[in-house]
Amino acid sequence: MRDKTRAMGRGLGAILNAESKTNINSASDEGAKTLVGNIVEVSIEDIYPNPNQPRTYFDEKALSDLAESIKSLGIIQPVTLRKDGEKFEIISGERRYRASKIAGLKSIPAYIRLVNDQELLEMALVENIQREDLDPIEVALTYQRLLDEVGMTQENLSQRVGKERSTITNSVRLLKLSPDIQNGIRSGQISAGHGRAIMGLDTDEKRQTLFNKIIQDQLNVRQAEQLAAQLKNPQDKEKAVKQIIIPNHVKKAQKNLSDILNVNVEIKTSANGKKGKIVLDFKNEEELENILAHIRR
Repeated sequence: MRDKTRAMGRGLGAILNAESKTNINSASDEGAKTLVGNIVEVSIEDIYPNPNQPRTYFDEKALSDLAESIKSLGIIQPVTLRKDGEKFEIISGERRYRASKIAGLKSIPAYIRLVNDQELLEMALVENIQREDLDPIEVALTYQRLLDEVGMTQENLSQRVGKERSTITNSVRLLKLSPDIQNGIRSGQISAGHGRAIMGLDTDEKRQTLFNKIIQDQLNVRQAEQLAAQLKNPQDKEKAVKQIIIPNHVKKAQKNLSDILNVNVEIKTSANGKKGKIVLDFKNEEELENILAHIRR
């Protein structure tokens, strides 16, 4: 294990003595070039988490699994730290840091950056937005912090994170939803697409009505958008709610087909329920081939 982690970089003790730990605080300081931009090994005891870290939840099971991997393979990707006096504050890699402590490591490989508080916040937020396990509300909150606390424009933010401006705008709009509906998105009861359909309504009452109907009748996004369009006209509200009601046997059939084909399925029936059509949503040729393969069986 010691050899595996050492292979990532040079030992910190060989680079920083007690004096240089204190004296290197900017890129112009003597010895900065030796420290900054290189992979060095830093004592776990000298590292502390960023108190403004956007990520607030760490799954214990996932941390335990990562710790076992680190015991076996070492740390594949160094953490990134900011020098703060004689200590080092985490910019990115807190999960690796926590898992390394569980694994019993005494030091870990790290990149060292000399940045101010504003730069630290920006780097932490941008790194956070690249994670794949964020829910849509966490993404929206991170975008909002980059806009408000870092002072980015939507154009700057779009370029920084590689997303269209419309994507950022639609994401941030989700934060205007009520806490109840936001929690529904975070928990997976409804999707961000459902949330955008709800946002199209102009009153909290209509939004709550649509939210409740989506959950109650398991509406897909297209059905939610249809109901939202009808709810915009108060005179059609009762008609719209009744029109979208899906019988339980149809909902069950939709779910069964969706599970088998691994795509979104919508079953549209006539008023008397005696005829209708099935709509299959596929995103690419591979999903289409998968559907056709099931039909040919």
